[in-house]
Formats: sequence, structure tokens, C-alpha cells
Amino acid sequence: MISKKAGSSIDNGVMLNAYPDSMGGTLSHIADFLKKPEMEEVFSTFYILPSIFNTDLDRGFSVIDYGLNELLADRKDIEDLKDLDIDLKLDFILNHSSVLSKPFQDILKHGEKSRYKDFFIDWNKFWEGHGSMTEEGYIQPDNALIKDMFFRKPGLPILMVRLPGGKNVPYWNTFYQEVRYKEVDAWDLIQEMEIQYSSAEQLAEMVNKALKEGKKPSEIQLEKYESYKTDLVELLESRRKYLGQMDLNIQSPLVWEYYDSTLKTLSQYGAKIVRLDAFAYAPKVPGAKNFLNDPGTWDLLKKVQDLADQYQVQLLPEIHSSYGERTFELLSEKGYMTYDFFLPGLIIHALESGSGEYLVRWANELREKKIKVVNMLGCHDGIPLLDLKGMIPDEEINKLIEAVVSRGGFVKNLHGQKNVYYQVNATYYSALGEDDKKMLFARALQLFMPGKPQIWYLDLFAGKNDYEAVKRSGASGHKEVNRTNLSVPQMEEMLELDVVKKQIKMLRFRNSYPAFGFDSEMEIRSNGPSLEIVWKNNGYEARLKADLRNCEYEMTGTDEKGNVYFEFH
Repeated sequence: MISKKAGSSIDNGVMLNAYPDSMGGTLSHIADFLKKPEMEEVFSTFYILPSIFNTDLDRGFSVIDYGLNELLADRKDIEDLKDLDIDLKLDFILNHSSVLSKPFQDILKHGEKSRYKDFFIDWNKFWEGHGSMTEEGYIQPDNALIKDMFFRKPGLPILMVRLPGGKNVPYWNTFYQEVRYKEVDAWDLIQEMEIQYSSAEQLAEMVNKALKEGKKPSEIQLEKYESYKTDLVELLESRRKYLGQMDLNIQSPLVWEYYDSTLKTLSQYGAKIVRLDAFAYAPKVPGAKNFLNDPGTWDLLKKVQDLADQYQVQLLPEIHSSYGERTFELLSEKGYMTYDFFLPGLIIHALESGSGEYLVRWANELREKKIKVVNMLGCHDGIPLLDLKGMIPDEEINKLIEAVVSRGGFVKNLHGQKNVYYQVNATYYSALGEDDKKMLFARALQLFMPGKPQIWYLDLFAGKNDYEAVKRSGASGHKEVNRTNLSVPQMEEMLELDVVKKQIKMLRFRNSYPAFGFDSEMEIRSNGPSLEIVWKNNGYEARLKADLRNCEYEMTGTDEKGNVYFEFH
């Protein structure tokens, strides 16, 4: 076996992407899978999604702390991956943390006396002098100051939090929030108000029914018990609990201590790459954009990079924006690797249209501008098609969306507008019409395009859209269509599929062959529907010939003496 480690850089080796419970149920099961002889040298990096940590919501993206989730992973699993010479890519969520985190719970307990009182963004302190106070107790910012802000939810991004003494304080909450009210019984009511037991039983039944219907305490109609309204509302509000992700205040020194501690922890787990999730929402200034503002975003990145440099960690900022906005290029100019969110849609477009025009143009742009990317087909979020705006005509993007939706994909409404959401949720295999030949062709194109290939585990196994998972997850469960957890027997069965075996063979070649690397020469040529991509490094050469008309391809690798080392079609 020719090893890339003896030749060019391995920094663009193949990366597996999965949740810790995606393949067998625990990280230990994944480690066992990667130990199998047929998986030798297939992956050099593993991007483990953040449910590996102590989290509560959003399949891991609401972090309580960065300790390992004891139900899914332990230190031995991490060591097993190191023994396999597999580096880790892990997530760091810069913008927010869970309401169950130690700092937020300390605020709930101690209020203004908490050492963490400025750890999160007090909405009213932030907007003081820039708006008017409402009857509900929060400042409504002047319209001129929020007109350029992007709020991911209807209304203002606020969670009203009750502090000791009964004071309600609004905190900035960009993402998920939920307030839960505990049910009451007759004993609770008797302890808080002058009421007879039989009346307390009846009132408790009325209140609990209203809470189950989703009513807030102040909205409950008490009929003949209206005289108890004030005491009842106070009781319910004093016992409310929260779920959600609270925005961090990057002006607080304690937040920067937390950032430093987290990066150190991730590096100790073996992270060589740290993906910065939602980081572009973190810098906030009255009157400026609350997403990707300038210079706040870049100042934040520089400070975080200074911390990461202490631990030899490479940062991978995650930003979705259209091609026309050129954010990917700006990140590259500032020295960062970035995501190639364009490739998934470009490959589908090439297959649908029979033309590699845009694919070739994109490959040449990456090569000529020396832009380092992580590329992919599918991922945990979805297939980003609106990112292509400015790269291909809008009508072509709409055709792609319609094609994937016609094959069972989902498009999320954002504030009732489908055309502002950048993802279509489907497995990549289903997006290609569940066609083995197209799946293998798409994988071959991905592996020969510039960048570090990231492989979504479900794509590897040619996973189909999981409609039952969507039904189980309710109204917001569209992403679950592409997050099916596989059992060990299912994986063993799928390993026998021809489409899986052939992908593994391609991945091993791409991961281990010295022709590939960020320091390699790469050339792409097209002639109508025919493509040819060649990689060269230190005498080694890898070549892909592909025909978009019939999804036929030929993959070869030759060594420094011209001997054919690898041949596959």
C-alpha cells in the first residue's frame, strides 16, 4: 500500500461525519466499525457532531458543557480513534450556550449577585438609550437600528427570565427557546393562598388543563376563581423552567476565559480542526448587522484564533451566504479554510443538466485563488442550494429545488418564506433519485474536486429519506429525514451493497494516495459533457475521466515510474 504519509501532506485526507450515536448507538461502536479491515486507511479525520458533549437540544448544538456525554462516549473511545491515526474535528458553538449551563443557572439562582451576571446579553442593558420601554418590560429598539438585523424567529429574539425577587429580565436569545410551567396540585395552592381544599382541587384541574393547551399563566381564564389570579400567576411564574440557547456576551472577560478553556478541552480530545458554529451571530452592536457584521466578526475571529494557536488547532468558520456575497473568498483571504457549500448543488446541477460548465468554473476558481475548502455531498443540515445565488441563474436554482423536493425532499419555511431558506432536506442518495450509478458518480466528482472531502455517514451507506423520523419529530423535524441512526446489523448488511463497497474503495484511494494534497497540482478540463480531472504530486498522478451523459467514469492512479497503481470504473 502506497501511503500518503510518505509523500504529500495529509491535511486534505478524507473525513467521516456523524453523530456519536449514528452508527451503532455509541462512539465505541463507530470506533469498532473503523477498526474493521475493510475500513483501513479510508478516513484520516472524523467530524463528530456535538451531541458527543453534555447537551440538551438541537441534536447537540445546545451545549451545557464540553464534557463527554457519558451515554455516548468516553475517553477510551477517543484513545481508540487516536490509535487508528484518526484526528478529530469538533464543534465549538461561539454564539450561545444552554440555559442549563452553569453560568446561566447561577444567574437564575443569584440574579444580580451572580459572578456571571454579564456572561449573557441583558437585552435592556444592550439597548439602553436606543429605544423605548414596553409595558412587557423590554426595550423596543428604534427601527432605524434594527432594520438591517436578521432575526431567525418572528418578533424580537428575547427570552424573559425571572430572577430572584420576582424581577423579569429579557435576555438575547437568537435560537431556540421554550418556557415550561410546572403543574400544580391542591396542596400547592393551599400553601400559597387562602382557599378550601375542594376548591383548590377544582382550580388545580382547570389550571393544569390550560397549561397543557399551551396557555401562559396570565392567559388562563379562572371564571369563579378569578380572585385568586394574582397569587396563582405569581406561583406559576416563580416555578417556571426554561429550555433554550442563550447568546453569550463577548464583552465579558469570563466569556473569553470560557472560550480559552473550551479550545483547550477540544484539543485535549484530539481535535485538529474546530468548526465554529453560529460564530457570525456573536458580535453585536446597536445599529449594526447582527450577522457577519464588519469589523466585529473579523475582530472576534482574530481573538479566537489567537487562543486556538496555543493548542495547535485549525479553525473552520461556518457561514452560509450566497456565492455573490463572496464571503468564502474573504475568509480565505484572512487565512481560513472554509466550507464548499456550493459543491453539493453544483454536482446535482451537472447531473440534471448534463453540463459541467459551472463545476469546472468553480474548480478553477478554487485552484487559481488557492482557496482551501472542506467539501461534501450531504451533511447533518441539508443540501444548500440557495448558496448558489450569483453562481448559476436563479431559475436553475429553482429547478434544482423542485427536483430534490419532487424526490421527497423538504424545504423549511422561514418566517413563511421558502425562498430565503438555504437548505433542502434530503439524503443525497434520495436527492439523486436513489440511483446507485449517480451516487457513485457524484462521489467520484467530489473526491477529485479541490478540498478536504467530508463524508456524511448516511451517504456512505446510500441512505434513503427517513419519512418516519420526520413524522416522529413533528413540525420542525424536517432535518431528521437525513439523520437515521443505523444499528450494527444494518451497517453489516449495508457493507455488502455494491454501492457501499465501491465508495469505500474510492475513499481509500483518495485518502491514501500521494497525488492528492493541498500542495498538489490540479487541472480540470471539459469538453461538453465530458470531464477530466488530474492531480499530480512528486511524480504520482491521479486521473478521473467522467461522462455526464451516462454517469460513466474511470479513475486511475500512477506512481512516479508510470506504473498503474490503481484503476477503477
